[in-house]
Amino acid sequence: MNLFAEIRATVLQAIDALVREGFLPDGLETSAVTVEPPRDAAHGDMATNAAMVLAKPAKMNPRAIADALAAKLTDDPRISVAEVAGPGFLNMRLDPSIWQGLVKSVLTNPDFGKSDLGAGQKMLVEYVSANPTGPLHVGHTRGAVFGDALASLLDYAGYDVTREYYINDGGAQVDVLARSVYLRYEEAHDLSVDWPEGSYPGDYLIEVGEALKDKVGDAYLGKGEQFWLDDVREFATNAMMDLIRSDLASLGIAMDEFYSEKSLYGTGKIEAAISELDAKGLIYRGTLEPPKGKMPEDWEPREQTLFKSTAHGDDVDRPVKKSDGAWTYFAPDIAYHYDKVQRGFDALIDVFGADHGGYVKRMKAAVSALSDGRVPLDIKLTQLVKLYKNGEPFKMSKRAGTFVTLRDVVDQVGPDVTRFHMLTRKNDAPLDFDFDKVTEQSKDNPVFYVQYAHARVNSVLRKAEGDFADAALASADLTKLSHEAEITVAKKLAEWPRLVEIAAKGHEPHRIAFYLYDLASDFHALWNRGNDDPALRFIQEGDIDTTSAKIALIRAVQLVIASGLGILGVKPAEEMR
Repeated sequence: MNLFAEIRATVLQAIDALVREGFLPDGLETSAVTVEPPRDAAHGDMATNAAMVLAKPAKMNPRAIADALAAKLTDDPRISVAEVAGPGFLNMRLDPSIWQGLVKSVLTNPDFGKSDLGAGQKMLVEYVSANPTGPLHVGHTRGAVFGDALASLLDYAGYDVTREYYINDGGAQVDVLARSVYLRYEEAHDLSVDWPEGSYPGDYLIEVGEALKDKVGDAYLGKGEQFWLDDVREFATNAMMDLIRSDLASLGIAMDEFYSEKSLYGTGKIEAAISELDAKGLIYRGTLEPPKGKMPEDWEPREQTLFKSTAHGDDVDRPVKKSDGAWTYFAPDIAYHYDKVQRGFDALIDVFGADHGGYVKRMKAAVSALSDGRVPLDIKLTQLVKLYKNGEPFKMSKRAGTFVTLRDVVDQVGPDVTRFHMLTRKNDAPLDFDFDKVTEQSKDNPVFYVQYAHARVNSVLRKAEGDFADAALASADLTKLSHEAEITVAKKLAEWPRLVEIAAKGHEPHRIAFYLYDLASDFHALWNRGNDDPALRFIQEGDIDTTSAKIALIRAVQLVIASGLGILGVKPAEEMR
């Protein structure tokens, strides 16, 4: 039940009626007509911009259109008042029975808030995709949480979602990993080693070196890397991916697919993708202009094989093959996304770190070219996370060697706090993560405030005497919910289905966290008013009917909070400790 969508449909029906009557001209475009909460709640329950949208194409005064619409809309028994404001905005107030009935809808419909917006479209969300050279760090944590919550949100909104991790195991960094593991392997044999610059000296490779010793004994000792590099590379990559899967599992994240970059090489997949672009006239031999700004001392023009990405919105054309014939880093990424298109996905989302900003236009250009514009690609960048503890920047992880790991964060505050707090800012805004603040029990801590609302409802249910199962509550006399503070909570519940669709359309799971905080605030405000006004207390001694109605309202709040937390991957708190 999306009440805002239902009232919008009523507005469109009123417009159609005015067209049939000859008041409005035929053929008006109404896709931009909206019905939403007014900016100021004092103005009403809902507002529509219909008159403002139609005025110019209809060549009419917007207030005249708004007056005519108001007369039509008040014929609907759900709309008690329709008032024109300003140059032609139309504010509406709904009959209280609508808000009371909405509480029943939440209690009787386990899918309240879910949407068919996606209509089963196949959506691939690729996220994390960290190099398999070590444990996930805090930057990966934000991308992992964001991507996973986005995938859940899209699933909730009716898309057929696949979660995918792209394993960057085809580049030189995996050889560096293999050589670093070999050094740990030598250490496992009590040999002294020197760590070259650029290697991975973190303690997390000690166990991998020991495991390699257990597997091959001393077979690789004293041998040149031509004898062991390929085997150790595979062994080390598998060990790192096991570590990464374990890290993700600690946050409740499970991927549907893991796609290996290495599978693109020697299989003809890169060649096929570039040939597809060539067939479209988008591959040519040429020389790029020198980079803007300070000229590198070693720069010289070289003829390369280029992708004409400017034909699909990029700023400059991009090399796909170097002058020596080797593929650039961009070529396998093109092939990987070509494979995504060939797998039949209707839309693609990539979640990258902030340092990949320069990759956005070229990757979108490639997908546009490969799919002939049919498959949209949205690239979401997650900004940096700054960690604090006791007011000071959080120190590096000894185990990782150079950075704070995902496990460091989860071990400090738990997966639920980690996930919720990572979504308290939009993905492209910097995020401060203060270990003390995210665990404090106050209104200023969003995760606590939302969890506290869910747990508080449980405390009421434990104290109340009677049958308060959802089916029984749905049969309560909800007309007893008449106080302004109670109606305010019901109105916030009504926004949930609309909010889900807005968040899904914009690929913005942080909106779910914001909404839950607002809903919890309205609930806590109602609770606190009960301290001063006994009539607003949820348990009314000796009045089971009124008690049932009030508990029906807060149980509806609890159900919506649980649904929202489910999207965010957070377990609702049954009680606060």
